[in-house]
Amino acid sequence: MTNPVLIEVTRGPLVECRHRGVLAVADARGQLLLDLGAVDVPVYPRSAIKAFQALPLIETGAADALGFKNTHIALAAASHAGTERHVGVAREMLRISGLDEFALACGTHPPLDEAAARALWATGARPMSLHHNCSGKHAGMLATARHCGEDIKDYFSAHHPVQRRIRSVLEEVSGATLTSDVCGIDGCAVPNWAMSAKSLAVAFARFGTGATLNGPRKAAAQRMMTAAWSEPELAAGIGRLDTLVMSAFKGDAYIKTGAEGAYAGVFPKLGLGFAMKIDDGATRAADAVTRLLVEAFVPTARGKFNLKTLKNAQGADVGVIRASALLKVALA
Repeated sequence: MTNPVLIEVTRGPLVECRHRGVLAVADARGQLLLDLGAVDVPVYPRSAIKAFQALPLIETGAADALGFKNTHIALAAASHAGTERHVGVAREMLRISGLDEFALACGTHPPLDEAAARALWATGARPMSLHHNCSGKHAGMLATARHCGEDIKDYFSAHHPVQRRIRSVLEEVSGATLTSDVCGIDGCAVPNWAMSAKSLAVAFARFGTGATLNGPRKAAAQRMMTAAWSEPELAAGIGRLDTLVMSAFKGDAYIKTGAEGAYAGVFPKLGLGFAMKIDDGATRAADAVTRLLVEAFVPTARGKFNLKTLKNAQGADVGVIRASALLKVALA
């Protein structure tokens, strides 16, 4: 099956680029409100599943035992921008756990925040693992391992109890069966389990509403959403869509971006989760679909998240990013 065009990019009077993808919107029972493309075919959610990867931090009692606050929990489920504050919170999580940045196995890349990256290079310093957008997630995994008395040297491996717990969470919440044939290695070295857009949308519907979840997991999910809504800057970074949405619409939307055109989230008050994957991995297309979904499902968002106008180097408008006719009708 060829996935449909979800986003078009124009230049002048013509469509210059088309982004195909898959999109599912579902409730906690597994009923699809919207399905475009191959919603039953496994795709890698990448960082869109960080909320589920961080649930064991709370469920095992590690967060409470270590005295983690909303700042720490928000960063544990974030793809952060590597600002001074982001690095500081990640470092604090490690310190509380009795560790330092050398325990992180996420690797290293420059800060995603341009100002932070320029400031770092201006000092002649090199990026550290703490600057990696997944350092908060890894700090949370390490904290869980330390609390549970587990060896931390291979906490990122699929066979480690940390990753086995995460796999169980994903299977239990989504209803999907995750076997080795759908397991890849993410950019930060941990396993990334592929599942269908439908399964991921259902998982987020359950995460956001607590439906089908046991008491402790329901409370943990609510705590994670509350942390992101109270610390939206730590959930992503200034100017980034996750932060913009969760800052403006607390309680109405919890969203999470992933690499290569993945995006997922939930509208808790409506009981609807969503998940998408853009075929060509274009972030601009995934962001555009997410903006359209927020406008469609959050009444107070209408007119506030307009899609981007393309500008050239002189600042002149040369085109637009817009919904395809199919997506426009589906969201009407």
